[in-house]
Amino acid sequence: MNCATFSDKKRSWIAAGQESHCQLYNVHSKIITVENGEIPKKSANFNSGLRQRKQSEKSDEQSNNHERIEEVKDNNSNFKKLFSRQPEPLQRIVRLCPKGELMATGGTDGRIRLWKFPELIKFHDLEAHTKEIDDIDFNAEGNLLVSIAKDGKAFVWDIKSEMKKRELTWNVPGNMKYLYKRCRFRDPDEKVPKTQLLTLSNATVGKNPSFLQLWNVDAGVIMKSVPFQETLSALAVSDNGRLVAVGTMFSGSVDMFIAFSLQRVLHIPGAHSMFVTGLEFLPTKNDGPTITSNAEAAVVSISVDNRICIHSLPYRYTIPIWVVIVLIILSIGCAFIFCSYMGL
Repeated sequence: MNCATFSDKKRSWIAAGQESHCQLYNVHSKIITVENGEIPKKSANFNSGLRQRKQSEKSDEQSNNHERIEEVKDNNSNFKKLFSRQPEPLQRIVRLCPKGELMATGGTDGRIRLWKFPELIKFHDLEAHTKEIDDIDFNAEGNLLVSIAKDGKAFVWDIKSEMKKRELTWNVPGNMKYLYKRCRFRDPDEKVPKTQLLTLSNATVGKNPSFLQLWNVDAGVIMKSVPFQETLSALAVSDNGRLVAVGTMFSGSVDMFIAFSLQRVLHIPGAHSMFVTGLEFLPTKNDGPTITSNAEAAVVSISVDNRICIHSLPYRYTIPIWVVIVLIILSIGCAFIFCSYMGL
């Protein structure tokens, strides 16, 4: 039902939620050469230098693989017991700390459970909300956690002290009822050192606008806001913190914004025939080859229309300010020389 990932130079992990359980997978990747749009059945990369095995050896290997699979299942069963409660809550969301040290899960019982990762040792159980959790997220340093739920509340938690640091509130237009839908921290940079958070807020009455909001978490105030005339369903922030993407409920559109100003730079109307269920930016900080082609960024969108789409943002070429100043000075100089030559 949900998943979170963590990767470093040595390993990649996937934490996948299934009802009241959470399973942990260690992922090993391989590069496969695709020929004519199809993966070759027999690739020289795999078969070169390998002897042909006897049928008995293959049967033994299949048996060993079966044993290993059963062993993984047993480990997952032990892991599942860590999440069991009476009555067992449905796990709504799982998130991993960007540093790979912590994992947080949120359930239908409104509780947030914090785990040491990858040891999977639970060290705190927060009675966070009165209704089921909709979304949670860690900041870049891993010392703050934000949670939103169907009770209409948004809380920022200090993980070290295990205490609530702040509740995020805002002046709702017309005293209408709004519910937070998604939340994501934005990595601070040198220009903006303060902690920033992006949220989606939907009105309970469909005619009222929805909002993409940029928060100053330290002050607990909204810095910028963008209204939408339809319900919002998905949110993602690029790993460098420069861009944010939003998916809509009814039109299936995808929009991309500059994170610090919320200026829209890309609009894909009708990207899906139904509502967008998930968004994720392709990584930009990895040391490997880029897969965004000739683009500044790319975001993957998924929907219940059974389509997976990649939306690329072309490089935005801009002229540096110093070049503009030089051009203005040269233009003034040329105009002055021309006037002098004409005797004006």
